[in-house]
Amino acid sequence: NNNNKINSDMKQALTIDQAMQNPQALAALQDKIDNVSHSASIMDSLPKSVKRRVNALKNLQVNSTHIEAKFYKEVHELERKYSALYQPLFDKRRNIVSGEVEPTDEECEWQSDHEDEAALAEDLKKKAAIEEKTEDANEEKPKGIPEFWLTIFRSVDMLSDMLQEHDEPILKHLQDIKVIFSGPDQPMSFTLEFHFEPNEYFTNTVLTKVYKMKSEPDAEDPFSFEGPEIIDCEGCEIDWHKGKDVTVKTIKKKQKHKGRGTARVITKQVPNDSFFNFFNPIKVSPDKELDEDSEYTLATDFEIGHFFRERIIPRAVLYFTGEALEDDENEEDEDDEEEGDSKVSVDLDHYLN
Repeated sequence: NNNNKINSDMKQALTIDQAMQNPQALAALQDKIDNVSHSASIMDSLPKSVKRRVNALKNLQVNSTHIEAKFYKEVHELERKYSALYQPLFDKRRNIVSGEVEPTDEECEWQSDHEDEAALAEDLKKKAAIEEKTEDANEEKPKGIPEFWLTIFRSVDMLSDMLQEHDEPILKHLQDIKVIFSGPDQPMSFTLEFHFEPNEYFTNTVLTKVYKMKSEPDAEDPFSFEGPEIIDCEGCEIDWHKGKDVTVKTIKKKQKHKGRGTARVITKQVPNDSFFNFFNPIKVSPDKELDEDSEYTLATDFEIGHFFRERIIPRAVLYFTGEALEDDENEEDEDDEEEGDSKVSVDLDHYLN
């Protein structure tokens, strides 16, 4: 079907694009081609009776992929179940970040890695308590954790690449990001919800992005199945206040009248780079093929959605402090050491799943 073709075309476009820029990617691509040729040559060299048995094994392998697909559907159900258990913790995180709730002293205690650091922290705490008593009672104190989500956006490369200067004042109003999993009787999907406090930019309190998934082997290429993959996404309409839409900009252009030869200045709106274009993704049409740029953009969108779901939302405080960034870098270094040249093709497949 069209979704399978788009996914296949995305992989091909990304592979070619990376290969042109990276000699390791080119080598990995060549290895894939060699492996296909090698497989064909092995089958050609086998006696007919052995070929029949190999085909029987391949049919067993197809059955195995269908069992694997059921496994991943049950994993999705487990994610949905445990999401409900995590949610009270995430709700409390939101309340602390927004300043609606002040955590108790006990909740704020954090075990230091070293005893001497703990002792120093205790001294600083006592000193801060003394200084706090001498402060002016009317002095304004920060509420909650200011710019919590904006700091995360700035810190994570994948998000900062989309972030524009005119987006930042809006994202200061972002209070929470949630992931909602589809129900047991619904097609597999997950929804990202971005919750905003009332602001001067738009009337929405929640912006949503739905990612549709499938967890079934492709009938034409069942052995390519590696688990659930995102196949499409839907954004939402943002109800911008007049003059506040950062996804467009107004330009002035001189236009010459053909008959009179006089010139006039006209204004028109054109698309503008913004994180909020995230909520207006490329539409996948069954009747129209996407060009390579659109395919790449859509694949990047899928990766960002997956990253929000798997990394940002569950571990937000660690991305705020930067600790998760260090973990991500360490994981990448380990992958480089373990996988070497093959990492390019592995990452490419993960990028689209």
